[in-house]
Amino acid sequence: MNDIPSTNNPVQNGVSPQEIRESTRVRLALILTAVGFIVFIIGTKPEWFNLDRSPVVGFVQIAVFLIGLAIIAIGGYMGLNALWGTTERTIVADIGQRLIATGYVIVVFSGMADVFGMGSQSRPDVPYFGPIQAVGVAIGEFVIAVGFLMLVPYHKHIP
Repeated sequence: MNDIPSTNNPVQNGVSPQEIRESTRVRLALILTAVGFIVFIIGTKPEWFNLDRSPVVGFVQIAVFLIGLAIIAIGGYMGLNALWGTTERTIVADIGQRLIATGYVIVVFSGMADVFGMGSQSRPDVPYFGPIQAVGVAIGEFVIAVGFLMLVPYHKHIP
């Protein structure tokens, strides 16, 4: 009699529907993060894909790596948020979420400083990604990384 699977049983083969949804969301987030990484690499090193058209890092190249970093940040946030499941997030995790967004804002304003008129290149010149902007982008990426670390559910056992 126990050989017949019950339709009312929420747990099949030791896996609940909630765990299936969480693992699906994590997989989708990892795929999104990988796609973002590929876009980021195309923006930072277009010569690896035979797409380099100028000797300097210009507007299009900056925009592509910023879009790639945005996709990475969204995918990472989605994946780490899925690991929380139904558990309520802590204040530290909420601060981490905001740090991810703040770090991305720092990256965008550092990367596009010439476009916004705050960089080292004057307006008629082609936007150039210089060493000061690179430091600003690195600081923003560090803030994003700290946000990701704060968003990890350390209290939860992850198999």
